[in-house]
Amino acid sequence: MNTNFFINLLLEVQEFENSGSSKNDSTIEDFRNFLNDKFYKSQSPRFISESEQKKVNDLENEIAKQVILLSRFTKQMIRRGLQDFPELYNEEFTYLYRIMDEPLLTKMQLVEKNAHEKQTGIEIIRRLVKNNLLVEISDSKDKRVTRLKISELGKQYFHQSVESVSITSRVLSAKLDSDEKNNLLKTLRKLNEFHFNVYHQYKDSDITEINNLI
Repeated sequence: MNTNFFINLLLEVQEFENSGSSKNDSTIEDFRNFLNDKFYKSQSPRFISESEQKKVNDLENEIAKQVILLSRFTKQMIRRGLQDFPELYNEEFTYLYRIMDEPLLTKMQLVEKNAHEKQTGIEIIRRLVKNNLLVEISDSKDKRVTRLKISELGKQYFHQSVESVSITSRVLSAKLDSDEKNNLLKTLRKLNEFHFNVYHQYKDSDITEINNLI
C-alpha cells in the first residue's frame, strides 16, 4: 500500500467524524455503513444512465433507492432498539408478535404472513423454538401438521420488549407530522398490497411478467 491510500483513508475517517453518522462509540461497522451509503448516494440513477447511455425512469429509480436505504436504516434501528433482546432482533420479533396476535399458525402460515422465503422463515422459527420462545405442537385434527404457539418465556419477552419496539417505531417515523405519517402509511399499504399479491400469486414469475401487472 502507498502513502496516498492512508491519506485518503484518514480523510474518509475525518469526513465520517464530522458527519451525523459518527458517535462516541462508533464501530468499524458504522464506518463501513457510512462508506457504503456515501458510495450508494453518489451513484444516482441519472449519473448511471447517462454514463451508460441507458434510459431509466428517474422518479421510480429514486423511489427504489429510498426504499432500499430505509430498509437498511430499519435493520440498524431494530438492532439498537432490541439490544437487550438479542434473541429477537434478526426478524424474530415480527414472528413472535405475529404468533401473539394469531396463535396456532402452521409454520408456513407464519412464514407467509411475514412475506419470507420458506428457507429463511423456517430458520427464524427454528431459532425461536431453540430459544424456547415458541413451542411446536401437533394439530389436533391432523398429526402431520405442526402448529406453533408462544411459550411462557416468549410471552415474557413480548411484554418486556413492547416498549423498546414502540420507541424504535417512533424513531423510524422520524420527525414526520401526523398528516405525513398517515399519508406515508396509506402509500406503504398500497405498495404492500401489490407486493403481497405478487408474493402469494406469482411466486415463480419472472420480473417481466410481474412488470406487466402494473
